[in-house]
Amino acid sequence: MAKFRDSNVHETAPQSLPPSGGATLHDRSIGDIIRDTRNLTAEQVEKVLQRQRETGARFGEAAVALGYVSNDDVLFALSQQFHYPYAPQERRNASPELITLTQPFSPQAESFRAIRSQVMMRLFSEGDARRAVAIISPNTGDGKTFFAANLAVTLAQLGGRTLLVDADLRGPRQHEVFNLKNAAGLSGILSGRAESQVIQQVPGVPSLFVLTVGATPPNPLELVERPAFGLLMRELASKFDHVIVDTPAAVYGADCGVIAARCGAALVVARKDASQVAPLQDLVASLADSPARLAGVVMNEY
Repeated sequence: MAKFRDSNVHETAPQSLPPSGGATLHDRSIGDIIRDTRNLTAEQVEKVLQRQRETGARFGEAAVALGYVSNDDVLFALSQQFHYPYAPQERRNASPELITLTQPFSPQAESFRAIRSQVMMRLFSEGDARRAVAIISPNTGDGKTFFAANLAVTLAQLGGRTLLVDADLRGPRQHEVFNLKNAAGLSGILSGRAESQVIQQVPGVPSLFVLTVGATPPNPLELVERPAFGLLMRELASKFDHVIVDTPAAVYGADCGVIAARCGAALVVARKDASQVAPLQDLVASLADSPARLAGVVMNEY
């Protein structure tokens, strides 16, 4: 994991909250957050402060040196102070694919943030109509689901309400990536069934929501070709700041092209040393006559 540089962050000693409780979590010092997160005793805090005075270290560095907290605890405190979702250790073990949430300061996560910036500039300029973004790829194993999930996390980390829609009605996996229930979802909505609570909030990321597939249907292409899917995408795009849509690989048929057209924008994912040039070119060319705006092609190296 890349080291998170906090040279401009003032790590101060824990302070007492006012009796009224008026200070919020984000108004507090990193020392306060570390103390409460790890339940440090007054004696331990005093030892940390003493080490600070002796070495000139920050509160977090002194607490780590004394063995009272871990580097992860300090990163978590930083994330709390800067309103930045950061998964605790137990969540990392349960969701290893979500590197932007479990390893937000890693080179891989930084790559996703760079892509997010490009997507924001190309598709979400001020004055442009809101559109959902379909993540499409030529073949299975290109990392499309992995990419869609992590791009959605980075968009949510900006603070805007972000929805990840699993529209891979042939082999859905987003519910597994995020450890969510999959009893009901997109397939039920498109089939005309009354579904409740199909959009789930991701624990620990207040701005991120996921619409899973639900039951895998026998007629996936027909469902996304129905007018209901286009109407749903437009409605969701109007209610959320960002909508990212996972799709089946192009090798399975026309699903991804249809979904991209209904979304209004598409981002193509290819895998380094795996994707063949011809299928990739065909997929990109197929978008030329589509209503979908092509945001670009991403080469997945992970």
